[in-house]
Amino acid sequence: MILPIVAYGDPVLKVEGVEIDKDYEGLKELLDNMWETMYNAHGVGLAAPQIGKSIRLFIVDASPFAEDDEDGKPDPKAEGLDGFKKVFINPIIEEEEGEEWAFREGCLSIPNIREDVFRKEKITITYFDENFEFHEETYDGYAARIIQHEYDHVDGVLFTDHLSVLKKKLLTKKLTNISKGIVDIDYRMKFPVIKRKR
Repeated sequence: MILPIVAYGDPVLKVEGVEIDKDYEGLKELLDNMWETMYNAHGVGLAAPQIGKSIRLFIVDASPFAEDDEDGKPDPKAEGLDGFKKVFINPIIEEEEGEEWAFREGCLSIPNIREDVFRKEKITITYFDENFEFHEETYDGYAARIIQHEYDHVDGVLFTDHLSVLKKKLLTKKLTNISKGIVDIDYRMKFPVIKRKR
């Protein structure tokens, strides 16, 4: 089932998610719905808070980044992304290392806005997969970037929180419009309830 993606301005996006266990009710169905929702919106990652659930769970499918760039050359930051599809439950980024590099990030909860965000190039993360098997893995390049972005969501952080005060100020009108539902999108979204002044 395709679920509505929660839009910028909804308080659920700013709440730190809680850990779940293997007996979390409806986990398989939730994951199936998240994959369907993410693909319908043409995303490469989706975190549970983006569908209104304050739990430490996100999914990624970085395969689109595995395609060659406009010049037909492979991008070294995209190495190993073909078929990179994973479920992260109760993730903990244990270490971030390397130089910070900028990349224009976007977010399904903040449609039509893309801005440069600086992140470390390499991470080590521990997590449980959909079968509740434990993993400790190290990623770099786009894989690390996508994971860091989704990890922020389960910590109640948005990519816009990484922007300078000036840049955020310049985006205020666009962000306000998104929270009010004044945005052109081709996937289901749920917008915060705007209280009318009496």
